[in-house]
Formats: sequence, structure tokens, C-alpha cells
Amino acid sequence: MRRREFITLLGGAVAWPLAASAQQRTMPVIGFLSSGSPRTFVNFLKAFQAGLSEEGFVEARNVAIVYRWAEGHFDELDALATELVADGVAVIAATGGVRSAEAAKNATAKTPIVFVIGFDPVKLRLVASFNKPGGNMTGTTIITTELATKRLNLLYDLDPSVRNVAFLVNPEAPSADAEIEEVIVAARNTRRPSFVLTASSINEIDAAFASAAEQQVRALMISADPLFMTRRAQLVGLAASHKMPVVYPFREFVDDGGLMSYGPSLASAYRRAGVYAGRILKGAKPGELPIELPSRFEFLINLKTARTLNLTIPPGLLALADEVIE
Repeated sequence: MRRREFITLLGGAVAWPLAASAQQRTMPVIGFLSSGSPRTFVNFLKAFQAGLSEEGFVEARNVAIVYRWAEGHFDELDALATELVADGVAVIAATGGVRSAEAAKNATAKTPIVFVIGFDPVKLRLVASFNKPGGNMTGTTIITTELATKRLNLLYDLDPSVRNVAFLVNPEAPSADAEIEEVIVAARNTRRPSFVLTASSINEIDAAFASAAEQQVRALMISADPLFMTRRAQLVGLAASHKMPVVYPFREFVDDGGLMSYGPSLASAYRRAGVYAGRILKGAKPGELPIELPSRFEFLINLKTARTLNLTIPPGLLALADEVIE
């Protein structure tokens, strides 16, 4: 069986009993489209289902969810979205970044779509405006482009003498140019050298860290790209092997052993996407549901990782942290 044909519940592949198929047809069906994998999306799925439950929908009780995972193979998203439309799902939850949302939009102009992305959906022409999206799309955006300067300053706060900071970005991301420009300007203002490292595939991530070592990079920032979210273990492992202080865009990296993160709560975004999916099942029109933005940002530090890197976190930086992992 092909990977995308699995129906997965919270990371475990479950074959639905044939006897239940007739009952499922009486339930509304949500198609969950993701660029990631069930292994890395466990908490996000729980959050999405929690949002659904707020609207009175519980999976396998009064709503069914079919899952399509690209597992980092972004070129498969168009075919996966087309499958969901052919299956006749009532709503598509397009998650894991812009590529999922674009694949869903390309697949249908009728089926309601709720997305979770990290870029301005108006600039991408996914929707007409934030307040009145119009059409068949709405969702949440965790715009993180403007946070690059904040993350860079956290590295400087970690070690005021640090130089040669690099920024790892996927050059194929729609926000890449804006993020790179912000980092370059911020670094220039401090008169400290900075480098841009690029990776648009799994193999290129390894090459980027090798390049960082060659250029004597002393600290690293990771952009908020879906590719990097699907490769959290790889990135955290490379940072450890290179003894590299890294600041990440989301707490999930720190939970997996990364040093620091600053950014919005992805779990909150997925919960709100679940709420919107539930409202649409109740009859709300996606084009009338305003695009939601993050309401708070969180700063995490992993002290265990700091010790393995022989780093002493300044007291002032610790005081700023919303959460410190021991």
C-alpha cells in the first residue's frame, strides 16, 4: 500500500473496519492534508481535534477524518489534494505550510479549505483580505518573517561576543527573500558578519552545516519552513554534533532537544483550525471567517542542551524565558 493511502490516527496507522464503512458515510468527512508526517504532527493533530471538539465534533463519533501525509515530499501534495477532493470530503484542512494550501486551492474552488501557513495569505493570493477572505479558503497564519531580528538578538544576548552568525533558509520558500533581507539588515546594524545558508532538501541540510563549519560560523538561526519542521531530529542532531548554538522558530525543536526557540504557538494555530473546520461543518462559509493571527509568542530555553554545549545561559536571558526545560 502506498504511504498516502494510509488513514492515520495520532501517528498510528489504523485500518478502518469494513463494517463501519456504511456508518462513516453518514458522517461528515474532513480531509487532513499535510506536508509532514504523523510522527512529527502528533501534538498538532491533538490540537486540531481539540478545536473540533469545541464545536461538538469528535472523531469516529460524529465526524470522520482521512489523512494524507506527504512526509516531506512536497511534490506529492497536488496529487494528495486531488485525492481528497475525489473522495468528496466536506472540508480540507491544508496544513504544514504554504505548499499544502496551494495544492488544496489548485485542486478545488468549491470544497471549503482551512489552512495553517506561515506567510501572508493575501500576498500569496490565497484570499482577498484578512477580514473577508472570500472564496472557499480561510484559516490561520503564523507570519514569522518579522521575528528574524528578535531571534538574531537572542543569539547576541546568549553570547555578546559572538560573531559569524548564519541563517538557514529554504530558498524555495515564498518568505525566503523577506527573511533574508531582515536578517542581513539586522546583522549589518550590529556590524557583525552574517552568512546565509540554504537548503531545499534533506541532503542539503547536512551540506549547510558542513558549510557553516567551513565558514567558522559560531551560531545559527533556523527559518520557519515546513521542510525544517519535518526534519527536526536531523537539525537538532547536527547542531549537537557541530557544537552549534541554534535558535529555532518553534518550541517543538526545543522539546526535541534544541537549545532555544522564539515564535508563536503552532498548537494554538492548529486548535483554531479545528474550530474553523467545525464551524464550517455547521454551515459557516469559509470566505466569511476572518484569517486568524497569533496572539502571543513564546521563548523557550533547554538547559540540558546548554550544558551539553558547555554554554552558560546569562541570568538576564533566563529571566526572559517563558519556559526553561531542565
